[in-house]
Order: sequence, then structure tokens, then C-alpha cells
Amino acid sequence: MIVDSSPIHFSIKVADFERDLSDIFAIRTRVFQDEQGVDPAMEFDGLDQTATHFLAYDEETAIGTARIRFLDAHTAKLERVAVLANLRKHGVGRKIVETALEFLANKNISDLRIHAQISVVAFYQKLGFVTEGEGFEEAGIPHIKMNYKFP
Repeated sequence: MIVDSSPIHFSIKVADFERDLSDIFAIRTRVFQDEQGVDPAMEFDGLDQTATHFLAYDEETAIGTARIRFLDAHTAKLERVAVLANLRKHGVGRKIVETALEFLANKNISDLRIHAQISVVAFYQKLGFVTEGEGFEEAGIPHIKMNYKFP
């Protein structure tokens, strides 16, 4: 058996929500509904149109996404971070989050929040997020609040 060990080559962009809606929703449907059993009404919460979305592409194929919502003048929330299962462990999620952090760095945001699934807390800690409080359940999945402070 021959295994292709070459790294994937991908790019991240700030999405145009209207144009990229189908790619964003396709990834989130596969990851959150199909894999994790999240209720579509909870996943598609009506807040997407006012959020800033990011998309990762492997050539022309959308492979990952995330959104940021601005909660107030200095606080934002990172949500819906999702990478297709067969492309995880290639740095796509890390690069999406780093791109979001760079995007926010010059937006006068001092505090970035996330409700992280417990299974990926270490991933976010490596990126500078710190856990806050006790764990809780969201969409039937254990989560914990995490926070990133901008310098």
C-alpha cells in the first residue's frame, strides 16, 4: 500500500457570505450534523448573516470554515470552527483560527471567546486560549468556555 504523505496545500479567505453560503453550510452540515448529530435548528441559528466567515480551500474545494460574531465594541466570539474529517491533522483548523486572530488584531478587539468542545481544548490552548469556569453541555456535546486576550 502506498500512502501519500505529502502535505495538502490550502488557503484561507474571508468569505463573501452570499456567494459562499453553500460551501459554508455544506461543511458545517457534514461536521456538526452528520458526524456529531447536532440539531440543524441549533446549528443554523439565524446569526450567520451578521457574522464574518472564513473558508479554507484545497484548490477549489472548500474544506474548513469558522465564523466570528462581534458581541460588543471590544469582544468577539469564534464559532462553528469545522474542518472536513479527512483533512484534519493537516493544520487547517489551526490556520483558520490564526487567520481569525490576525483579522481581529486590528479591529480593536481585546477579548475573543469560544465555547470549545472538550475534545479540542488542547488545540485551542496551543493557540493561546485559556479555559474559564466549569464545563457544560451544548447541543448534547461537552463544552467549556475559553478566552483569548489580545496584547
